[in-house]
Amino acid sequence: MKLFCGVLALACVPVALARNNAAVPSEKVAEFVVEKLDITTLPSSIRPKPEKKKKTFSDYGYVTRRVEEKEALVEATTGGAQINIRILEQKASEIYVCVQGPGQSSSNGQIQRVFLLKLKNADGLLKGRESWKEFSGCPVIGADPASAGDSYGG
Repeated sequence: MKLFCGVLALACVPVALARNNAAVPSEKVAEFVVEKLDITTLPSSIRPKPEKKKKTFSDYGYVTRRVEEKEALVEATTGGAQINIRILEQKASEIYVCVQGPGQSSSNGQIQRVFLLKLKNADGLLKGRESWKEFSGCPVIGADPASAGDSYGG
């Protein structure tokens, strides 16, 4: 009986976990990302300085300069910093995007990273984390000081 319960639990766990992520739309994906992305999950060198109760591009005063099916360009109204977002791969509940923007200081140049975005529920925001998956159309460019290793190479 214990074996049966264990097998049943193992069979149900993936189904329960799969329901935790909401489905992302299949059309106008770049527009969806611009509207729903929690930009506080972007690298510190690209995102604006965190402020209380601000999470999205519109909260921070960014405006959409260009939006296509698989690409969007947003720009800060104060300072003119531009962030380019390209959709690399889309699955039912996750999106791989290439995020490119200026570094915080002029010495940093451009920063480019692949991010995996997930939507936990239909009313929530897209949360992102840097992806281990590599895409030829989005090579890593620039250094993010916050993610740089310590003096021991970590």
